[in-house]
Amino acid sequence: MATHTGKATLRRAALSRELVLQTAFRLADQGGLESLSMRKLGQELGVEGMAMYYYFANREQIVDGIVDLVFAEIDLPSGDSDWKSAMRLRAISLRDVLLRHRWAIGLMESRRNGGPANLRHHDAVIGSLRAGGMDVEMTAHAYSLLDSYTYGFALTKMTLPFDTGEEIAEVAQGMLASFDANDYPHLVEMMGHALKPGYDYLDEFEYGLDIILDSLGIALASSRS
Repeated sequence: MATHTGKATLRRAALSRELVLQTAFRLADQGGLESLSMRKLGQELGVEGMAMYYYFANREQIVDGIVDLVFAEIDLPSGDSDWKSAMRLRAISLRDVLLRHRWAIGLMESRRNGGPANLRHHDAVIGSLRAGGMDVEMTAHAYSLLDSYTYGFALTKMTLPFDTGEEIAEVAQGMLASFDANDYPHLVEMMGHALKPGYDYLDEFEYGLDIILDSLGIALASSRS
């Protein structure tokens, strides 16, 4: 009994806030947020689930922490580049990070207790837009527009029922199997476009992003005239 207690004490001593968060982060990536519980965390770390409460008051604090780890992966706007280049880099990075951590998309802007990476990220984006000459009102417009597009595109990409050209063909055939394709000529035409060698839906993101950035540039120039 003393030996068992001694081993449990050693395992608890090896725990840290950072280790708990990294383990929770991995569990969320593997099985979604629904797979994350104090009990499961304890099992992964070789301790009782109650040991988690030494570092976190509740599960919500752990969620705050792992969302902050997601924010830490997003490239921050650089002070060495113009606002348009900075926002382009940041949007592409945000999209890629969301696609890596699919459980996080509905949580990124929902936290009441943002961590340091979360706050640093938002401050850097606002700072880049302000340094580019936008007033506070236009900065709010630009931030909202860029985030709406980026989060929306990432969500659409996550929920598409295909990734490869072969999967697109399979989905297309299944979708039209019970219908006369001649009744939907525009849909058939678009499916044919998507089946062309080298087509990747992910490439559509940058096309739309550049239109948004160019439009913001025009609005900024107009506000100065």
